[in-house]
Amino acid sequence: MDLLERDLRDLGRVRAPEGFAERVLAAAGVRLEATDWFADLETPVGMVQVAWNADGVSALRRAGPGEAFERWYVRRLGRQASRAPLPDRLAAQVADALAGRGRRLRFDLGGLSPFERDVLRKTLEIPRGEVRTYAWIAREIGRPRAVRAVGTALGHNPIPLLIPCHRVVRSDGGLGEYSAGGPKAKRAILGVEGVDAGWLESLAQRGVRFVGSQTTRVFCVPTCRHARRIQPRNQVLLHDAREARRAGFRPCAHCRPAVSS
Repeated sequence: MDLLERDLRDLGRVRAPEGFAERVLAAAGVRLEATDWFADLETPVGMVQVAWNADGVSALRRAGPGEAFERWYVRRLGRQASRAPLPDRLAAQVADALAGRGRRLRFDLGGLSPFERDVLRKTLEIPRGEVRTYAWIAREIGRPRAVRAVGTALGHNPIPLLIPCHRVVRSDGGLGEYSAGGPKAKRAILGVEGVDAGWLESLAQRGVRFVGSQTTRVFCVPTCRHARRIQPRNQVLLHDAREARRAGFRPCAHCRPAVSS
């Protein structure tokens, strides 16, 4: 076997990145057969376009002019999406998810890296009306040093609102950025969910990260459903987990503000 033949054989064993062929064809102007569809949808942040396929919802993006969504979809996910009516059942499921009625959607995360999928799946666990930090997600997925990478993954979340990256805030308690409209939109969405963003920001300015209960000796993130039940006279404002432990508090099992000792 000569050198060229061996190189061609080895080249045939190399697997191209997922979506590579589709992106090359799309860049060359070759129209791909659509396996994904998208439709307009009114949401708390205005008109968006939501995409789906047989595996579930695959993208959500603010509505743009012309074919902007189609071009973005090919660049981001390497597949073609065509406009179609939103199926009634899916429309009801999306409406329920946005309203917090507990109906779970299926999502297609196949075009993302394993790390991105881990980040987004963990983000889905954050309850409506509560927030967690980028550092919390990094710790929960077993990558405590990857806080910045978590922020990048959430900044590229292809399904904001439905995968609630608006519920993730900075480690210092500040709201941080939001890819689907910036801090103003993030504040508005959290407000719809019952989060007082102004109160969170005021705590952040004072360096308060957690709230403890004098009666249960448990400390929580401020938006935790258990923290909201603490009577004002029993509240203890805490600056970090070390301070909480020194004062005899243990971390809440629901919001998991720190690793259990």
